[in-house]
Amino acid sequence: MGKQKSAVEFTAQVIFLLCAATAIAAVCSITFYMFFKGTPALARVGAGELLFGTVWQPTAAEPSFGIFSIILTSVVGTALAIVLGVPVGILTAVFLTEVANKKLAKIVQPAVELLAAIPSVIYGLLGLMLLNPFIYKLEKMIFADSKTHQFTGGANLISAVIVLAIMILPTVITISTSSLQAVPEQIKAASFALGATKIQTIFKVVLPAARSGIMTGVVLGIGRAIGEAMAINLVAGGSVNLPLPFHSVRFLTTQLVSEMSYAEGLHRQVLFTVGLVLFLFIMAINFVLAWMKKKGAQENG
Repeated sequence: MGKQKSAVEFTAQVIFLLCAATAIAAVCSITFYMFFKGTPALARVGAGELLFGTVWQPTAAEPSFGIFSIILTSVVGTALAIVLGVPVGILTAVFLTEVANKKLAKIVQPAVELLAAIPSVIYGLLGLMLLNPFIYKLEKMIFADSKTHQFTGGANLISAVIVLAIMILPTVITISTSSLQAVPEQIKAASFALGATKIQTIFKVVLPAARSGIMTGVVLGIGRAIGEAMAINLVAGGSVNLPLPFHSVRFLTTQLVSEMSYAEGLHRQVLFTVGLVLFLFIMAINFVLAWMKKKGAQENG
């Protein structure tokens, strides 16, 4: 019996080791491929012109491949979506776990999970048909007397940010809810015993105790916001401009979706460099958030 148990455990360890090695190999392969395909254009075009140029004209007689406006749009758009979506997601999770009664929570929770199951292109279609016309009306009200403003029909940075913020809600809410539910009841009871109110207990005790899981949800939500392409391609307009609220804009992801199908030669190489920039952007955010998570854990003991 002991030998059989030992054999089973050894087999399980080998399987786990193979799975871990496969995951590591996949990450290393993707990283190597992105650098292999993305760096040649940096040498041909020049890192300064490519990363800090503001003119994108890949098919002109004298092509220009400046992607600074696209990078800035991804940074600003993602940051605004996080600022808008993450607090709503966390507070919704607090409502479901600490405030709402069980009957109401059983109604709201499936609705949140349903949001996660909706394909991203549906969010884009809804934004195109419902959000863009509303933003266009707002745009006409604000710039009614302007003779220089280029109207976008509501397809602009504001629409993209709102759609992204809605799309990250299910991830943030679901994982934050699970993290808050995992907080031991003894911690809450101790807080109440010391005279803290319910609101004080939630914000001073429960949320800090669930910080690690909440940060995980935020990281996954940011990953979805950065990597989203189809929905944003429908509502952002698709022009290479500085990320101002009513400007038609293009993100790093939508840049690849819009032009990779017909690009060739140097143009195609530059698009791989855009993919490399997006890859490094995501990795940098993950490292920063992981550092913040680790630092928070150390501060809390």
